[in-house]
Amino acid sequence: MKSFDVVIVGAGIVGSACAGECAQAGLRVGLVEGNTPASGATAAGMGHLVVMDDSPVQLALTQYSRSLWRQLLPQLPSAVEYESRGTLWVAADDEEMVEVHAKRAKYAAAGVVSEVLNASQLAAEEPNLRAGFAGGLLVPDDAVIYPPAAATFFLQQAQALGATCMFGSDAISASDGEVRLADGTRLHGDRIVLATGASTTLLPSLPIKSRKGHLVITDRYPGFLHHQVVELGYLKSAHSHQADSVACNIQPRRTGQILIGSSRQYDNLHPAVDAYMLESMLQRARFYMPGLAKLSALRAWTGFRASTPDNLPLIGPAAGLSEDESLWLAVGFEGLGITNAPAAALLLTDQMVQRTSAIDRAPYLPQRTADQEYSHA
Repeated sequence: MKSFDVVIVGAGIVGSACAGECAQAGLRVGLVEGNTPASGATAAGMGHLVVMDDSPVQLALTQYSRSLWRQLLPQLPSAVEYESRGTLWVAADDEEMVEVHAKRAKYAAAGVVSEVLNASQLAAEEPNLRAGFAGGLLVPDDAVIYPPAAATFFLQQAQALGATCMFGSDAISASDGEVRLADGTRLHGDRIVLATGASTTLLPSLPIKSRKGHLVITDRYPGFLHHQVVELGYLKSAHSHQADSVACNIQPRRTGQILIGSSRQYDNLHPAVDAYMLESMLQRARFYMPGLAKLSALRAWTGFRASTPDNLPLIGPAAGLSEDESLWLAVGFEGLGITNAPAAALLLTDQMVQRTSAIDRAPYLPQRTADQEYSHA
């Protein structure tokens, strides 16, 4: 049996980042992935590095993690395609402009740079937006990346620091310090980290629901879009735990292609593209940018976000969800796993090696579930 200080199950961007940080801290790391690394939610995501203000603790985590991405920038290979495009939150009317000013105040209090735009300034920033919107909020330090390449960067960092990577055989059990793989391999880990995205098979008590999402990518249209454009009502869509929803979320890629989202569906675990949801999502995007209707789409696909009832990830020992003291978690990031991967990795490793963290890690501990009523997927 191979023995490690920590065995991480899942080599998406979060698991790979955790492997790198644990190895950097001097831990003997084993990383397990049944499929191709970063082929799940990481490959399906947009790659938006964004500070979100839906709650103070979410703002703290995303702001911290965005700062870590900026620190990593000199090390990132060009394949990661890091670009500080900024996020442009669009206010459709005067009522939403009130929300823009409230958002600006929250960001200012946290030290996040942002700028309120009036209607003419908004149009100047994004000429292809529909005329008549009231204004918006520009957050210039938000960025976009290509997530699979970023996950590869973290994975290669981990391997360079001595992590042992085992790909191609699923973990069929993880408990009491032992991970068993489908090919019969047994691994010992003083700690086992589940970084398994929306999958709850290794710990059925995980309060995770899968939320299906669609994305579309176009042909190359350089100059059509300059910022990540998001409707101000996006958070209402993202945090609805009941109805299916769509919201305008449009991203420029370095290639000149346009990535169009977003949709959210519960209780649909089939990976096939849903024609009705796809068209609803595209109609919403075209409402904000009518010129999208003239662009050629190359591909549409789906992915599954791992959602928790309080919209916060589970980072740390699995206490509250399991009596198994060897189990740790890095799951439940919903649509923010790309943004939060570096912060999650540091918060997790800080706990393992008993370091003080840069932000309060208590709000993300799985232990909180013991004091809340969670409905399991």
